[in-house]
Amino acid sequence: MPPSPSLPSLLGVFGHPDDEALLAGGVLAQHAAAGATTAVVTATWAADSHRASELADALAILGAGKPRMLSFADHRIPDSAPGRPRLCDAPMEEVVQRIVEQIRSVRPAVVVTHDAYGQLTGHPDHIRTHQATVLAFHAAGLEHRFPDAGPPWRPQALYAATHPHSGVGLLGTLMKRVGKTTLSVPDEHITAAVDVSPWLDQKERAILAHKSEAAKERPLPGILARLPAAARESIIRTEYFTRLSAGPAAIPLSALTA
Repeated sequence: MPPSPSLPSLLGVFGHPDDEALLAGGVLAQHAAAGATTAVVTATWAADSHRASELADALAILGAGKPRMLSFADHRIPDSAPGRPRLCDAPMEEVVQRIVEQIRSVRPAVVVTHDAYGQLTGHPDHIRTHQATVLAFHAAGLEHRFPDAGPPWRPQALYAATHPHSGVGLLGTLMKRVGKTTLSVPDEHITAAVDVSPWLDQKERAILAHKSEAAKERPLPGILARLPAAARESIIRTEYFTRLSAGPAAIPLSALTA
């Protein structure tokens, strides 16, 4: 019999390919290294798109399984999922059901998603993903909600990946240069600050595996790709989370949480 994992199973639910690596790549790699089940749901882009193949490469680096794509269209790129509605235009009930299906399939102890701001830039797809995941987190454990989506499963904790005011630093300056905002939260909102230094190489490689984004000027992978290694590592070394909800047996996101 294989040994029990030392960290809880983990499901990330994010808006786009690359969000998983940028926001929780270190934690995903950490949990996978500890023997925990890890998986990622991505709300936008079609499963046969170039970004899906990049996502597959990134998840392989992080040990997070194969892509689980909901295949809604990106808010700003309608042809990212031909014939499908944009995530922001799809009925909320449909989006929630699709996420519930994934939660019940993976059966994670912990779910991680975007914060309510939509992660620094306030991207509409991030906000929509946050809203739908919060609803799905609660619905997944209720037998009469989406009965065709699989047997009920109640995760133990829901976390939002976020950035505190004190943790923006150089990243805020770099994003401002390309016309992007930085929406951060008060430091006291942070319930887990994870030093992912031991998994930094995997996180960096996973970010850069999103080659089409890393080749551009404005997306965050492109901003990071153009930095000296030391500056890039200083930005991505710590991952911040706020616990949004917990069941009666609340568990920490990782052994490194404060």
